[in-house]
Amino acid sequence: MPTPELLTAELTLTGRITTASNATFLGSIGDLAVVYKPIAGESPLWDFPEGTLAHREVAAYLVSQVLGWDVVPRTWLRDGPLGEGMVQLWQEQDPAQNPVDLVAADRVPETGWKDVLRGRDENGQIVSLIHEDSPALRRMAVFDVVVNNADRKGDHILAMADGHRHGVDHGLTFHCDHKLRTVLWGWQGDALTAEEKDGINRVSEGLQGELGRKLADLLSTEEIASLAARCAELRLAGRFPGPSGDMPAVPWPLF
Repeated sequence: MPTPELLTAELTLTGRITTASNATFLGSIGDLAVVYKPIAGESPLWDFPEGTLAHREVAAYLVSQVLGWDVVPRTWLRDGPLGEGMVQLWQEQDPAQNPVDLVAADRVPETGWKDVLRGRDENGQIVSLIHEDSPALRRMAVFDVVVNNADRKGDHILAMADGHRHGVDHGLTFHCDHKLRTVLWGWQGDALTAEEKDGINRVSEGLQGELGRKLADLLSTEEIASLAARCAELRLAGRFPGPSGDMPAVPWPLF
């Protein structure tokens, strides 16, 4: 739970992220820099219930915490200058690191990277979408499967200077239907590690207790049941899934 100060101290707006599809603001609570997304600023979507994106962001943080991998920065609901919304601690990423990148197809590194897909750029040259082959990014890919993330763009991955990777923008999660759209397809078919299986087990067990009780205030009963089913299916398969269904496999734009 957030501290009383994070819930009640004044939230001051300091700027706006104009590239976001929903109203997204930079702000501060005391000395802490935060991101604030008011529910009133959410754009209606045809496939997600109106006014629920902030709740899904908080639910994603709770699942991240139970997984134990610190994928999602601290996130909570509170009132703000534009009404109730999601608030998340700001993360200062390392601009020198690019966990996901577009490179010329003949420049894909031989080791340390996964080649996801190829296409042509505006000049007709063949390019590859690649992402790093790291434990931190693997864990994020597992997290995305568990929460059914429909919008894992390259820019939704924040590279920390110490090598950690944070994932942000999780409003399009927890749908009952298969919605997985991600740039992190590099491990499809690979066996899950013992650590990854343990994380999934922690979520499954948590749904029977405290995690389930907290999610009940944020998601529908059907969405929580679908979350439990995804965990069970992933444990049974024991490996990363590949694209399936009629949904596009990757979000657009990719970044």
